Amino acid sequence: MFETLKTQPADKILALMQMYREDPRDTKVDLGVGVYKDATGLTPVMRAVKAAEQKIWETQDTKVYTGLIGDPAYSDAMIELVLDGAVARNTIAAAATPGGTGAVRQAFEMIRMANANARVFVSNPTWPNHLSILSYIGIEAVPYRYFDSETRGVDFDGMLADLKTAKKGDVVLLHGCCHNPTGANLNAAEWDAVIEVLLETGATPMIDIAYQGFGDGLVEDAAATRKLVAAVPECLIAASCSKNFGIYRERTGLLMAIAADPAAQVLNQGTLAYLNRQNYSFPPDHGARIVTTILTDDALRSDWMAELEEVRLGMLDLRKQLAAELQRLSGSDRFGFLAQHRGMFSLLGTSPEKVELLRKEHGIYMVGDSRMNIAGLNADTVPVLAKAIIDAGV
Repeated sequence: MFETLKTQPADKILALMQMYREDPRDTKVDLGVGVYKDATGLTPVMRAVKAAEQKIWETQDTKVYTGLIGDPAYSDAMIELVLDGAVARNTIAAAATPGGTGAVRQAFEMIRMANANARVFVSNPTWPNHLSILSYIGIEAVPYRYFDSETRGVDFDGMLADLKTAKKGDVVLLHGCCHNPTGANLNAAEWDAVIEVLLETGATPMIDIAYQGFGDGLVEDAAATRKLVAAVPECLIAASCSKNFGIYRERTGLLMAIAADPAAQVLNQGTLAYLNRQNYSFPPDHGARIVTTILTDDALRSDWMAELEEVRLGMLDLRKQLAAELQRLSGSDRFGFLAQHRGMFSLLGTSPEKVELLRKEHGIYMVGDSRMNIAGLNADTVPVLAKAIIDAGV
Protein backbone atom coordinates (compact mmCIF):
# COMPACT_ATOMS: atom_id res chain seq x y z
CA MET A 1 0.00 0.00 0.00
CA PHE A 2 2.82 2.42 0.74
CA GLU A 3 3.81 2.68 -2.92
CA THR A 4 1.03 5.25 -3.19
CA LEU A 5 2.92 7.69 -0.95
CA LYS A 6 4.37 10.81 -2.51
CA THR A 7 7.86 12.14 -1.90
CA GLN A 8 7.70 15.01 0.59
CA PRO A 9 9.71 18.19 0.07
CA ALA A 10 13.00 18.27 1.98
CA ASP A 11 13.22 20.54 5.00
CA LYS A 12 15.13 23.57 3.74
CA ILE A 13 16.97 24.24 6.99
CA LEU A 14 18.05 20.60 7.39
CA ALA A 15 19.20 20.57 3.75
CA LEU A 16 21.19 23.74 4.40
CA MET A 17 22.83 22.14 7.44
CA GLN A 18 23.90 19.18 5.29
CA MET A 19 25.43 21.50 2.69
CA TYR A 20 27.30 23.31 5.45
CA ARG A 21 28.72 20.05 6.82
CA GLU A 22 29.93 19.07 3.35
CA ASP A 23 31.57 22.45 2.65
CA PRO A 24 35.37 22.02 3.06
CA ARG A 25 36.12 25.74 3.55
CA ASP A 26 37.62 26.66 6.92
CA THR A 27 36.10 30.14 6.68
CA LYS A 28 32.47 28.99 6.36
CA VAL A 29 29.91 30.51 8.76
CA ASP A 30 26.67 28.77 9.79
CA LEU A 31 23.85 31.24 10.34
CA GLY A 32 21.08 28.86 9.30
CA VAL A 33 20.42 26.48 12.17
CA GLY A 34 17.81 27.62 14.70
CA VAL A 35 19.64 26.94 17.96
CA TYR A 36 21.70 29.14 20.25
CA LYS A 37 25.47 28.77 20.00
CA ASP A 38 28.18 30.27 22.17
CA ALA A 39 31.36 31.90 20.82
CA THR A 40 32.96 28.47 20.32
CA GLY A 41 30.03 27.16 18.26
CA LEU A 42 28.71 24.97 21.08
CA THR A 43 25.13 24.80 22.32
CA PRO A 44 26.05 24.29 25.98
CA VAL A 45 24.10 22.63 28.77
CA MET A 46 23.28 25.41 31.20
CA ARG A 47 24.73 25.24 34.71
CA ALA A 48 21.33 25.13 36.40
CA VAL A 49 20.17 22.37 34.05
CA LYS A 50 23.14 20.17 35.01
CA ALA A 51 22.51 20.85 38.69
CA ALA A 52 18.80 20.10 38.34
CA GLU A 53 19.52 16.83 36.53
CA GLN A 54 21.88 15.81 39.30
CA LYS A 55 19.20 16.58 41.87
CA ILE A 56 16.60 14.61 39.92
CA TRP A 57 18.99 11.66 39.54
CA GLU A 58 19.58 11.59 43.28
CA THR A 59 15.94 11.90 44.37
CA GLN A 60 13.71 10.44 41.66
CA ASP A 61 12.45 6.98 42.61
CA THR A 62 10.05 6.16 39.74
CA LYS A 63 9.56 6.64 36.02
CA VAL A 64 5.83 6.02 36.07
CA TYR A 65 3.56 8.17 33.91
CA THR A 66 2.81 11.61 35.33
CA GLY A 67 -0.65 12.09 33.77
CA LEU A 68 -2.23 12.99 30.44
CA ILE A 69 -1.47 16.68 30.88
CA GLY A 70 1.92 16.16 32.53
CA ASP A 71 2.99 17.09 36.05
CA PRO A 72 0.73 19.86 37.44
CA ALA A 73 3.77 21.38 39.18
CA TYR A 74 5.34 21.97 35.75
CA SER A 75 2.21 23.74 34.51
CA ASP A 76 2.12 25.90 37.63
CA ALA A 77 5.79 26.85 37.31
CA MET A 78 5.51 27.74 33.62
CA ILE A 79 2.26 29.67 34.07
CA GLU A 80 3.98 31.73 36.75
CA LEU A 81 7.01 32.32 34.51
CA VAL A 82 5.00 33.40 31.48
CA LEU A 83 1.97 35.10 33.04
CA ASP A 84 2.92 35.96 36.65
CA GLY A 85 -0.64 36.44 37.84
CA ALA A 86 -1.90 38.40 34.83
CA VAL A 87 -5.13 36.39 35.01
CA ALA A 88 -6.64 34.16 37.70
CA ARG A 89 -5.08 30.69 37.83
CA ASN A 90 -8.51 29.03 37.87
CA THR A 91 -9.20 30.36 34.36
CA ILE A 92 -6.08 28.72 32.86
CA ALA A 93 -6.10 25.20 31.46
CA ALA A 94 -2.67 23.79 30.66
CA ALA A 95 -1.04 20.67 29.26
CA ALA A 96 2.58 19.65 28.82
CA THR A 97 3.57 18.99 25.21
CA PRO A 98 6.56 17.64 23.26
CA GLY A 99 8.26 20.99 22.73
CA GLY A 100 6.80 24.27 21.60
CA THR A 101 5.93 22.62 18.28
CA GLY A 102 3.74 20.14 20.14
CA ALA A 103 1.99 23.03 21.87
CA VAL A 104 1.38 24.75 18.54
CA ARG A 105 0.02 21.55 17.00
CA GLN A 106 -2.32 20.89 19.93
CA ALA A 107 -3.51 24.51 19.84
CA PHE A 108 -4.40 24.17 16.16
CA GLU A 109 -6.18 20.88 16.91
CA MET A 110 -8.18 22.60 19.65
CA ILE A 111 -9.10 25.43 17.29
CA ARG A 112 -10.33 22.93 14.69
CA MET A 113 -12.41 21.11 17.32
CA ALA A 114 -14.00 24.37 18.43
CA ASN A 115 -14.70 25.72 14.94
CA ALA A 116 -14.17 23.64 11.81
CA ASN A 117 -14.37 26.82 9.72
CA ALA A 118 -11.87 28.85 11.72
CA ARG A 119 -9.21 30.78 9.86
CA VAL A 120 -5.82 31.42 11.45
CA PHE A 121 -4.23 34.78 10.63
CA VAL A 122 -0.44 34.47 10.47
CA SER A 123 2.25 37.11 10.04
CA ASN A 124 3.98 37.37 6.67
CA PRO A 125 6.52 35.92 7.15
CA THR A 126 6.18 33.52 10.07
CA TRP A 127 7.88 30.37 11.34
CA PRO A 128 7.42 27.92 8.42
CA ASN A 129 6.11 25.15 10.67
CA HIS A 130 3.06 27.28 11.50
CA LEU A 131 2.04 27.16 7.85
CA SER A 132 3.04 23.53 7.37
CA ILE A 133 0.96 22.28 10.30
CA LEU A 134 -2.06 24.42 9.39
CA SER A 135 -1.96 23.08 5.84
CA TYR A 136 -1.57 19.49 7.01
CA ILE A 137 -4.60 19.55 9.28
CA GLY A 138 -6.71 21.55 6.86
CA ILE A 139 -7.04 24.96 8.53
CA GLU A 140 -7.02 28.01 6.29
CA ALA A 141 -4.04 30.30 6.93
CA VAL A 142 -4.61 33.99 6.19
CA PRO A 143 -1.43 36.08 5.95
CA TYR A 144 -1.29 39.53 7.46
CA ARG A 145 1.34 42.09 6.53
CA TYR A 146 4.17 42.26 9.03
CA PHE A 147 7.70 42.80 7.70
CA ASP A 148 8.54 46.06 5.92
CA SER A 149 11.22 45.18 3.37
CA GLU A 150 12.32 48.81 3.14
CA THR A 151 12.81 49.62 6.83
CA ARG A 152 13.31 45.99 7.96
CA GLY A 153 10.87 46.85 10.75
CA VAL A 154 7.17 46.14 11.18
CA ASP A 155 4.66 47.31 8.58
CA PHE A 156 2.27 48.18 11.37
CA ASP A 157 -0.32 50.07 9.31
CA GLY A 158 -0.57 47.12 6.94
CA MET A 159 -0.73 44.69 9.85
CA LEU A 160 -3.62 46.52 11.52
CA ALA A 161 -5.54 46.85 8.27
CA ASP A 162 -5.28 43.12 7.64
CA LEU A 163 -6.17 42.13 11.22
CA LYS A 164 -9.33 44.21 11.01
CA THR A 165 -10.65 41.73 8.44
CA ALA A 166 -10.67 38.92 11.03
CA LYS A 167 -13.98 38.04 12.64
CA LYS A 168 -15.35 36.16 15.63
CA GLY A 169 -14.42 32.51 15.25
CA ASP A 170 -11.08 33.34 13.64
CA VAL A 171 -7.72 33.15 15.39
CA VAL A 172 -4.88 35.67 15.20
CA LEU A 173 -1.47 34.08 15.73
CA LEU A 174 1.04 36.48 17.28
CA HIS A 175 4.69 36.03 18.26
CA GLY A 176 5.02 36.95 21.94
CA CYS A 177 8.57 38.29 21.50
CA CYS A 178 11.66 37.86 19.32
CA HIS A 179 9.72 37.39 16.08
CA ASN A 180 10.87 34.42 14.01
CA PRO A 181 12.17 34.89 11.33
CA THR A 182 12.39 38.67 11.17
CA GLY A 183 13.60 39.81 14.62
CA ALA A 184 11.32 42.86 14.24
CA ASN A 185 8.89 43.32 17.12
CA LEU A 186 5.91 45.46 18.13
CA ASN A 187 6.38 48.20 20.71
CA ALA A 188 4.05 48.68 23.67
CA ALA A 189 1.77 51.17 21.93
CA GLU A 190 1.44 48.88 18.91
CA TRP A 191 0.50 45.96 21.14
CA ASP A 192 -2.22 48.15 22.67
CA ALA A 193 -3.58 48.85 19.19
CA VAL A 194 -3.57 45.14 18.32
CA ILE A 195 -5.49 44.37 21.51
CA GLU A 196 -8.09 46.97 20.55
CA VAL A 197 -8.54 45.35 17.13
CA LEU A 198 -8.94 41.92 18.72
CA LEU A 199 -11.63 43.27 21.03
CA GLU A 200 -13.39 44.99 18.13
CA THR A 201 -13.37 41.97 15.81
CA GLY A 202 -13.97 39.28 18.42
CA ALA A 203 -11.14 37.17 16.98
CA THR A 204 -9.30 34.92 19.43
CA PRO A 205 -5.57 35.56 19.91
CA MET A 206 -2.99 32.78 20.01
CA ILE A 207 0.51 33.63 21.20
CA ASP A 208 3.58 31.60 20.31
CA ILE A 209 6.26 32.50 22.87
CA ALA A 210 9.40 30.50 22.19
CA TYR A 211 12.17 32.95 23.13
CA GLN A 212 11.25 34.49 26.48
CA GLY A 213 14.45 35.93 27.96
CA PHE A 214 16.29 36.21 24.63
CA GLY A 215 15.05 39.71 23.75
CA ASP A 216 14.84 42.43 26.40
CA GLY A 217 14.66 40.20 29.49
CA LEU A 218 12.41 37.58 31.08
CA VAL A 219 9.87 40.07 32.40
CA GLU A 220 10.07 42.46 29.45
CA ASP A 221 9.62 39.69 26.88
CA ALA A 222 6.44 38.49 28.61
CA ALA A 223 4.95 41.97 29.11
CA ALA A 224 2.90 42.02 25.91
CA THR A 225 1.52 38.52 26.53
CA ARG A 226 0.51 39.45 30.07
CA LYS A 227 -1.15 42.66 28.92
CA LEU A 228 -3.05 40.87 26.17
CA VAL A 229 -4.40 37.99 28.27
CA ALA A 230 -5.63 40.44 30.89
CA ALA A 231 -7.61 42.33 28.24
CA VAL A 232 -9.25 39.60 26.14
CA PRO A 233 -11.87 37.00 27.15
CA GLU A 234 -9.94 33.98 25.87
CA CYS A 235 -6.52 33.18 24.49
CA LEU A 236 -4.20 30.31 23.59
CA ILE A 237 -0.48 30.37 24.46
CA ALA A 238 2.12 27.95 23.15
CA ALA A 239 5.32 28.17 25.22
CA SER A 240 8.68 26.51 24.61
CA CYS A 241 11.56 25.76 26.99
CA SER A 242 13.96 24.71 24.25
CA LYS A 243 15.78 28.01 23.93
CA ASN A 244 15.71 29.74 27.30
CA PHE A 245 16.59 26.54 29.17
CA GLY A 246 18.76 25.15 26.35
CA ILE A 247 17.01 21.76 26.49
CA TYR A 248 16.22 21.41 22.80
CA ARG A 249 16.35 17.61 22.62
CA GLU A 250 14.22 17.13 25.74
CA ARG A 251 11.14 18.44 23.87
CA THR A 252 9.60 20.56 26.60
CA GLY A 253 6.61 22.79 25.90
CA LEU A 254 3.31 23.88 27.41
CA LEU A 255 -0.04 24.80 25.91
CA MET A 256 -2.21 27.19 27.91
CA ALA A 257 -5.86 27.90 27.18
CA ILE A 258 -7.21 30.93 29.03
CA ALA A 259 -10.96 31.16 29.50
CA ALA A 260 -13.33 33.90 30.58
CA ASP A 261 -14.37 32.05 33.74
CA PRO A 262 -13.58 28.93 35.81
CA ALA A 263 -16.47 26.95 34.32
CA ALA A 264 -15.05 27.32 30.82
CA GLN A 265 -11.61 26.40 32.17
CA VAL A 266 -12.91 22.97 33.19
CA LEU A 267 -14.09 22.31 29.63
CA ASN A 268 -10.79 23.52 28.19
CA GLN A 269 -8.78 21.36 30.60
CA GLY A 270 -10.72 18.28 29.62
CA THR A 271 -10.22 19.07 25.95
CA LEU A 272 -6.44 19.41 26.37
CA ALA A 273 -6.29 16.07 28.18
CA TYR A 274 -8.34 14.48 25.41
CA LEU A 275 -6.09 15.88 22.69
CA ASN A 276 -2.97 14.64 24.44
CA ARG A 277 -4.52 11.18 24.70
CA GLN A 278 -5.31 11.09 20.98
CA ASN A 279 -1.88 12.28 19.88
CA TYR A 280 0.70 10.77 22.24
CA SER A 281 -1.07 9.90 25.51
CA PHE A 282 1.44 11.04 28.13
CA PRO A 283 3.85 13.90 27.36
CA PRO A 284 7.60 13.56 28.04
CA ASP A 285 8.60 14.42 31.59
CA HIS A 286 12.38 14.73 31.91
CA GLY A 287 12.65 18.23 30.46
CA ALA A 288 9.55 19.36 32.32
CA ARG A 289 11.03 18.05 35.58
CA ILE A 290 14.27 19.94 34.90
CA VAL A 291 12.32 23.17 34.36
CA THR A 292 10.17 22.61 37.44
CA THR A 293 13.22 21.87 39.58
CA ILE A 294 14.94 25.06 38.44
CA LEU A 295 11.94 27.35 38.77
CA THR A 296 11.02 26.11 42.25
CA ASP A 297 14.54 26.24 43.71
CA ASP A 298 15.70 29.78 44.54
CA ALA A 299 19.39 29.10 44.03
CA LEU A 300 18.95 27.22 40.75
CA ARG A 301 16.49 29.81 39.44
CA SER A 302 18.88 32.63 40.26
CA ASP A 303 21.78 30.90 38.50
CA TRP A 304 19.60 30.09 35.48
CA MET A 305 18.45 33.70 35.20
CA ALA A 306 22.04 34.93 35.43
CA GLU A 307 23.26 32.61 32.66
CA LEU A 308 20.24 33.41 30.49
CA GLU A 309 21.02 37.10 30.89
CA GLU A 310 24.62 36.43 29.78
CA VAL A 311 23.25 34.73 26.67
CA ARG A 312 20.87 37.61 25.93
CA LEU A 313 23.47 40.31 26.38
CA GLY A 314 25.95 38.35 24.26
CA MET A 315 23.52 38.29 21.34
CA LEU A 316 22.77 42.00 21.75
CA ASP A 317 26.48 42.74 21.70
CA LEU A 318 26.92 40.73 18.47
CA ARG A 319 24.07 42.70 16.92
CA LYS A 320 25.72 45.99 17.83
CA GLN A 321 29.11 44.81 16.53
CA LEU A 322 27.63 43.71 13.20
CA ALA A 323 25.63 46.91 12.72
CA ALA A 324 28.69 49.02 13.56
CA GLU A 325 30.96 47.10 11.18
CA LEU A 326 28.41 47.36 8.37
CA GLN A 327 28.08 51.08 9.01
CA ARG A 328 31.86 51.41 8.80
CA LEU A 329 32.09 49.48 5.54
CA SER A 330 29.02 50.96 3.85
CA GLY A 331 29.31 54.50 5.13
CA SER A 332 25.59 54.49 5.93
CA ASP A 333 23.25 53.46 8.72
CA ARG A 334 21.00 51.32 6.52
CA PHE A 335 21.91 48.24 8.55
CA GLY A 336 21.00 49.86 11.86
CA PHE A 337 17.92 47.63 12.06
CA LEU A 338 20.19 44.74 13.06
CA ALA A 339 20.89 46.41 16.39
CA GLN A 340 17.18 47.13 16.90
CA HIS A 341 15.95 43.59 16.23
CA ARG A 342 15.68 41.18 19.16
CA GLY A 343 16.17 37.46 19.67
CA MET A 344 18.30 34.99 17.77
CA PHE A 345 17.14 35.94 14.29
CA SER A 346 17.17 38.83 11.87
CA LEU A 347 15.79 38.94 8.36
CA LEU A 348 18.41 40.64 6.22
CA GLY A 349 15.74 41.45 3.66
CA THR A 350 17.66 40.51 0.54
CA SER A 351 16.87 38.23 -2.41
CA PRO A 352 17.35 34.44 -2.59
CA GLU A 353 19.90 35.11 -5.33
CA LYS A 354 22.01 37.24 -2.99
CA VAL A 355 21.68 34.59 -0.27
CA GLU A 356 22.97 31.99 -2.73
CA LEU A 357 25.82 34.29 -3.71
CA LEU A 358 26.78 34.68 -0.05
CA ARG A 359 26.92 30.90 0.28
CA LYS A 360 28.81 30.14 -2.94
CA GLU A 361 31.32 32.98 -2.91
CA HIS A 362 31.79 33.60 0.81
CA GLY A 363 30.73 30.43 2.65
CA ILE A 364 27.96 32.29 4.51
CA TYR A 365 25.05 29.94 5.18
CA MET A 366 21.62 31.40 5.91
CA VAL A 367 18.05 30.40 5.08
CA GLY A 368 16.86 31.32 1.59
CA ASP A 369 14.54 34.07 2.83
CA SER A 370 17.70 35.73 4.32
CA ARG A 371 16.96 34.78 7.92
CA MET A 372 20.23 34.62 9.82
CA ASN A 373 20.94 33.33 13.30
CA ILE A 374 22.86 36.05 15.12
CA ALA A 375 23.96 33.49 17.73
CA GLY A 376 25.95 31.75 14.98
CA LEU A 377 28.42 34.64 15.03
CA ASN A 378 31.38 35.50 17.23
CA ALA A 379 33.84 38.39 17.40
CA ASP A 380 35.98 36.82 14.68
CA THR A 381 33.20 36.10 12.19
CA VAL A 382 31.33 39.41 12.53
CA PRO A 383 33.79 41.27 10.22
CA VAL A 384 33.79 38.29 7.83
CA LEU A 385 30.00 38.44 7.51
CA ALA A 386 29.93 42.22 7.22
CA LYS A 387 32.46 42.22 4.37
CA ALA A 388 30.60 39.43 2.58
CA ILE A 389 27.30 41.34 2.82
CA ILE A 390 28.86 44.44 1.31
CA ASP A 391 30.79 42.51 -1.35
CA ALA A 392 27.60 40.68 -2.37
CA GLY A 393 25.85 44.00 -2.91
CA VAL A 394 23.17 43.48 -0.30
